[in-house]
Amino acid sequence: MPAAAQFRVEISGVGATQIPIVVGNFRDEAASGAPLGAIVRADLARSGLFRASESPQPLDERSTVVGAEWRARGADAVVGGSVTRLADGRFDVRYKLWDAVRGEELLGRSQLAVAADLRLAAHRVADEIYQALTGEPGVFATRIAYVLRGGRRHTLHITDADGERAQVALASAEPIISPAWSPDGRELAYVSFETQKAVVWVQSLLNGDRRQLASFRGSNSAPAWSPDGRELVVTLSTAGIAQLFVMAREGGNPRRLTSSNAIDTEAVYSPDGRFVYFVSDRGGGPQIYRVSPGGGNPERVTFVGAHNISPAISPDGRLMAYVARQGSGAFKLALTDLANGSGGVRLLTDTSDDESPSFAPNGRLIVYTSRENRRDVLMTTTLDGKIKTRLVSSGADMLEPAWGPFNR
Repeated sequence: MPAAAQFRVEISGVGATQIPIVVGNFRDEAASGAPLGAIVRADLARSGLFRASESPQPLDERSTVVGAEWRARGADAVVGGSVTRLADGRFDVRYKLWDAVRGEELLGRSQLAVAADLRLAAHRVADEIYQALTGEPGVFATRIAYVLRGGRRHTLHITDADGERAQVALASAEPIISPAWSPDGRELAYVSFETQKAVVWVQSLLNGDRRQLASFRGSNSAPAWSPDGRELVVTLSTAGIAQLFVMAREGGNPRRLTSSNAIDTEAVYSPDGRFVYFVSDRGGGPQIYRVSPGGGNPERVTFVGAHNISPAISPDGRLMAYVARQGSGAFKLALTDLANGSGGVRLLTDTSDDESPSFAPNGRLIVYTSRENRRDVLMTTTLDGKIKTRLVSSGADMLEPAWGPFNR
């Protein structure tokens, strides 16, 4: 039985219960150069399921934790740890998680990390704590891809899930758009205008090698991977108007998926591979439809509102996040239950320039772009819209986030 039962955690929904947890700063973390305790606290708080606070007294994995004392302080769980530099230059990261309710130790773990990976080590600690207390995997050690735009410079960045430790996958004086992760997390597909036209590329994140996937006459855009990683849906205008085509991951001849007199674009597969969701104005305005990957008659999915775009499907296939226009020009993040069939829509944001939603691989958070102080910034939100976090900002526009899979 998962430990979640003893904490009575309501995983999602309005009024979700937060677990009060105390996380001490790791012993000797100042000498390591990484604030491990603060990283773990921030991760847990960002999930929306924890009320994380710093310990008022020194704590490490060797501490004696009396559950009743911590319960009297309002804590249901306690974390203490240490980080020790070894002779070979690596660091030994150790921690323990105590259940203050039952008065027992839940976890006692250690891992080795080089200095450059200490933040990743802290994210992994947060993931283990999250899973121990909720019964579900955490996503703090996963990665996010996004495009940074500053002046005429465009860079494709890969960061940790909190926006830190950015690595540049591609830099260009021309636009880069629509990054999409392969299911195994080893490759990114994206669109680059470096050849003065829209071309779909696939790039290895292991060695940086890349290849052109689609460079046909007209525009090539909006790549989306199939769940098995063998194919991608792309938007091509080879026939004059943008339509959906299916291509093998190695490239080759595209197979046409949609045929209409309207623009069909922004495709995304359902996790079970049964449907391809996409945006089309075939009904007079942009709405979200779905079609079998083998073709056939598309089925309309959105009916509330006159302008709905940018679908993202949750990993369990039950929910769809998208951008809905409200009134004359406010674009807000919306969520609907695909499994319910009632068509009910929940607005998650009160901002007016939201774009590009993408689910975390555990389905509990959504990353998206919003406008703040005349800059595009990356935000995460819980599914009830109550807990929002702005990720690290560089002062340039941060665009089109895509949350990567667990495989890391």
